[in-house]
This record gives sequence, C-alpha cells and structure tokens, in this order.
Amino acid sequence: MYAIVEIAGQQFKVEKKDEIFVHRLDGEAGTKVEFTDILLLDQDGKVTIGKPHLEGGKVTGKILEHVRGEKVVVFKKKRRKGYQKESGHRQDFSKVLIENISVKGTSRSKKAKDESTPAE
Repeated sequence: MYAIVEIAGQQFKVEKKDEIFVHRLDGEAGTKVEFTDILLLDQDGKVTIGKPHLEGGKVTGKILEHVRGEKVVVFKKKRRKGYQKESGHRQDFSKVLIENISVKGTSRSKKAKDESTPAE
C-alpha cells in the first residue's frame, strides 16, 4: 500500500515505515504530524485517485529530526570586468517517519453495495 501525498507544495510517494526529507515543518523532533492532501492511493493494486484530494484520508507521521542539506554554491562572474561574487545556501529539511496511511470509505465491500440496491 502506498500513497502520493502533497506536503508543502511538493508531491511524495510514501509507504508505511518510510523516512522522507521534506521542507522544514513547524514542530519539534518527536511531534506527530498529519498530512490530509492525499492525491492517489494504491491498496494492493486497487488505485483510487482523488479529485483533487481524497476525502477523509490522512497520512500520519512523526518528525525524527531537523537537518540541513548540503551547501549549494552560487558563483557569478563577468569576464574582463573584475567582478566576482560567491554566495551559498543550505536548505532546512525535516526527516519524517511515515507511521500510517488511512482513508475512510475506500474499503467498502461489494456485498454492502448489493444489499443496498432493491431487488426487482
């Protein structure tokens, strides 16, 4: 079972017990987080697509730690002018452990559908 979830404007494919790096989230290490923007859900080959999100669905996780990414160097130069400028950037990330994926209303059986229709 996996889901495609939108977290902070980015889409991630997550499964239970996955560890993912997302843009820094509010909250300290050890706090629980919930993501409700589920775009797609796959349950043993049965794919459910949201329009645009699945109703009643959520992915729960736990923030393990806050880390910083590798430094990205930005170097600017204009030749023959003596202009050089160097700067860098390190992005803040949160490491999140996916604990559970749940969606209400997708596990309805065919028998329940057949019993609800009147017999002719």
